[in-house]
Amino acid sequence: MRTSQFFFTTLKEAPADAEVVSQKLMLRAGLIKRVAAGIYTWMPLGLKVLRKVEAIIREEMNHAGALELLMPAVQPAELWQESGRWTQYGPELLRFKDRHQRDFVIGPTHEEVITDVVRRDVKSYRQLPINLYQIQTKFRDEIRPRFGVMRGREFLMKDAYSFHTSYADLEREYQNMFETYSRIFTRLGLTFRAVAADTGAIGGTGSHEFHVLADSGEDAIAYCPDSDYAANVELAEGVVPEKSRGAATQSLAKVPTPGKTACADVAALLDLPLNRTVKAIAVVNEEESGKRFALLLLRGDHDLNEIKTSKIEGLSPFRFATEAEIVEFLGCKPGYIGPVGVDFGKVRVIADRVVAAMSDFVCGANEEDFHLTGVNFGRDVPEPEVADIRNVLAGDASPDGKGALEICRGIEVGHIFQLRTKYAQALECCYLDEQGKTQVMEMGCYGIGVTRIVGAAIEQGHDERGIIFPAAIAPFEVCIVPMAYAKSDAVKTASDQLYADLKAAGIDVVLDDRNERPGVLFADMELIGVPHRLVVGERGLASGQIEYKGRCDAEAVMVARDQVLTFLREKLCCVPAC
Repeated sequence: MRTSQFFFTTLKEAPADAEVVSQKLMLRAGLIKRVAAGIYTWMPLGLKVLRKVEAIIREEMNHAGALELLMPAVQPAELWQESGRWTQYGPELLRFKDRHQRDFVIGPTHEEVITDVVRRDVKSYRQLPINLYQIQTKFRDEIRPRFGVMRGREFLMKDAYSFHTSYADLEREYQNMFETYSRIFTRLGLTFRAVAADTGAIGGTGSHEFHVLADSGEDAIAYCPDSDYAANVELAEGVVPEKSRGAATQSLAKVPTPGKTACADVAALLDLPLNRTVKAIAVVNEEESGKRFALLLLRGDHDLNEIKTSKIEGLSPFRFATEAEIVEFLGCKPGYIGPVGVDFGKVRVIADRVVAAMSDFVCGANEEDFHLTGVNFGRDVPEPEVADIRNVLAGDASPDGKGALEICRGIEVGHIFQLRTKYAQALECCYLDEQGKTQVMEMGCYGIGVTRIVGAAIEQGHDERGIIFPAAIAPFEVCIVPMAYAKSDAVKTASDQLYADLKAAGIDVVLDDRNERPGVLFADMELIGVPHRLVVGERGLASGQIEYKGRCDAEAVMVARDQVLTFLREKLCCVPAC
């Protein structure tokens, strides 16, 4: 490819509304163009990257035994109504009517459609297992699309669905997909980690996320460097403290704390460590049977984990209580509430495992401008329910007992689920077993955010000059940058010949034959992330040499003209280390 024949649209500055590094660099490099909020055109350069990602995914999925198909982006409402998600999914589901006033959606996911496909044609256990996948456009009407392709409304996704006669066979395929995903992200040249995760709105049981590690990642990952344990902080277990609750050594006392509503301020006023305080979070569970009020107790320096809390029986779904509700149930405004003196018959009290092991702690007195010190369970307040409701912290014990946790940031690019029978049961996706009896199929679901991978790769690999793409997905493997291509016949002839030689060798090469200053050519090639650069100049040609510089190299080196192809082949066989 020659840049003079390519739609090459780089920018010196990113648009003012670009938020994150990947969004800024993708716009500057001309990979994407914004059409509307969360919706982008993939330009020729960006599409080359995207297609390389797709190719690796497709090769590995085919190798793993999955079969590719293509389902429609537009889906009839009847399928979503049949599964129950028509009313459950919420405003992210873009709904519309056709000219006949029939309801349709633009699919954010394809569980309903694929289950309908399989239930129509798979009737016998002899036809199972089967794993079907597609690479297809999805649409989720995000309330606030942001971060470019990282959280867009329209995006490209690889989604696969497997169907089985038994849970044991589902587990086998789940492991097959886990290993396949590990190969995919390794081949893509990404530093990643697989973590245990929550199943979320998709549903099911077992679940793992695959995260590209990057400081800008939205997700916090808890992992143990001394073992294989890793989990999204949303799911990571806060283990029961090894040290049991100590005996009470202080008397209960009410102390004035005027205007101090935050645990940190109370601790500072009383000259106590923050970890001696307990905060109470008021929540409400509303169902047809009525409204239930609950107090969640957390140590002052800990944060509530809403995902884990929502799984407590009888508490899901929950919302945070209003000030009026807090006054109604506790007789006190927020900021000074606590469990002491609370009617446990009307208020459900749930303590985190760490709080349940505390003694002589400080909490709100349920009276404005006052807190209590020397509070102890069993003596001053009844024993509460105990549950794991907090986010883990670095230094906490690893749930597998093999060390301490550390926290890093990650960008989710893949997610696999054991759906079990959730959709098959709802849509009556069944088969006849060996005895001729009707059985519900077991299902698995396996997704990769194809467009998100490009953004994540840039978040992980960039510098002040631009993108540092992994070699496997760079728009071009090699760029040839001639010095004075339009003015020097020797440079033009040598550059054209080198370009022809590399193309003939099967190398994805671009010749930057634009009539621009060398600084512009160098800057653009670095911006778009080409891993290997060859510079052809009259001085080098005079001594039979070509200048080579890797994208991450500090200095250039000279290579004999007749050794360039051999030299490059060796470089292309290795993943460059930055």
